Amino acid sequence: MALKALLVALIVVNMVIVPIMATDHLVGDDQGWKLKFDYNAWAESKEFHVGDKLIFKYKEGAHNVYKADLAAFQSCVPDANVEPLTSGNDVIDLKTPGKKWYFCGVNNHCEQGMKVAVNVLQAKEGSSAASGITTSNSAFVAMLVVAFAMFLIIIA
Repeated sequence: MALKALLVALIVVNMVIVPIMATDHLVGDDQGWKLKFDYNAWAESKEFHVGDKLIFKYKEGAHNVYKADLAAFQSCVPDANVEPLTSGNDVIDLKTPGKKWYFCGVNNHCEQGMKVAVNVLQAKEGSSAASGITTSNSAFVAMLVVAFAMFLIIIA
């Protein structure tokens, strides 16, 4: 009986608590954020969803990342009120669906093609972003499930 309760609890955790996870997209894959890379082809080979992250990796000081609208992206001129990301390990959460634009504002890197546009789709069905389950909520529910399973084991 106790083993059966534990198995049921594990199945519930697997189905409810371990949702399809969001994807961390390393921009440029193993090449990172650099000059002389085809970011259009890179973005076209990926599928981006609400809840995913874009990670821009580069040598700090060599590049930066500006979030942009279409006009700024096309002109390679950042809006005056937008501060660049400069850590060399910049993480951007994709929170809403739609087109998103990013470029490097160092020297003429953007004009040389160091820019990327991504189309963010709705969250994947069953993902934590789609269900509204946050990491802290998931942890709490997981603890409840484990506590319930232990209770069933004890009373069996």
